[in-house]
Amino acid sequence: MKSGFVSLIGRPNVGKSTLLNSIVGKKVAITSDKPQTTRNIIQGIYNEEDTQIVFVDTPGIHKPNHKLGKYLNKQAYYSIDDVDIVLMLVDASQPLGPGDKFIIERLQNVDKPVILIINKIDKLTRDELMEKIVEYKDLYDFKEIIPVSALKKKNVNEVVKVLKEYLPDSVKFYGDHDITNKSMEFLLGEIIREKVFELTEEEVPHSLTCYIEHVEKNKNNNYVLNGVIVVDRDSLKSIIIGKQGRMIKEIGMRARKDMEELLGRKVYLELYVKVIKKWRDREKYLSEFGFNEFE
Repeated sequence: MKSGFVSLIGRPNVGKSTLLNSIVGKKVAITSDKPQTTRNIIQGIYNEEDTQIVFVDTPGIHKPNHKLGKYLNKQAYYSIDDVDIVLMLVDASQPLGPGDKFIIERLQNVDKPVILIINKIDKLTRDELMEKIVEYKDLYDFKEIIPVSALKKKNVNEVVKVLKEYLPDSVKFYGDHDITNKSMEFLLGEIIREKVFELTEEEVPHSLTCYIEHVEKNKNNNYVLNGVIVVDRDSLKSIIIGKQGRMIKEIGMRARKDMEELLGRKVYLELYVKVIKKWRDREKYLSEFGFNEFE
């Protein structure tokens, strides 16, 4: 039995969450072109009869300019120390930069297999890809270098195949049907946050939080959900609601589509926006809110 933990690290927007979702086959991590979209350590679980791979999705490593950035970097660094294999992702369409070199420098003393994933290869010619492989090969002694397109699921199966060669002999840490360590409410709340980012561009900051307040099943065994979007300014509430409620309606429509795909059932979603202006009040509110396990 082969099983173990695999950390996904890299700069923001290199496709870590997209790769995770492609391998697991479900949306367990949201994706966005906004930096630091991933704020939590999320585990995605890949299962076969004789294999279990627990992928640890981390926030993008970057030069922090605020407390949130420092905290996210700390989470990413911690994940490197506590796994069996490290996958470093880079964006093939972007030139090798100081951010990539900074991460490689942090890997110099890592005593576990480090595999390089060159993502977004659909944007390169074959010759450009070969040049990219040579460029990174000269910087670090990667155990393997695997070119993929996570979005188009090209060569993703090769990642799993290679990982099996480096996984230790162990027991399964999760059940055969588990896909993540997070609750279903957490995943659904993250889907709402993803749609807010998609539609509001740079207008809404990362301080925004979304969660599911209430879940029930109707007589047809479909889900009825109440979702809450928490912001810290009245002006943000107005942006998210939009003129005549058009924005929040569109957020809800897009979120509901992904939720139905995740749950495999019809979803009725009602959204509302709550303003909590002080961080301490907000943290207290969220910590004291009674979340029920999703059934």
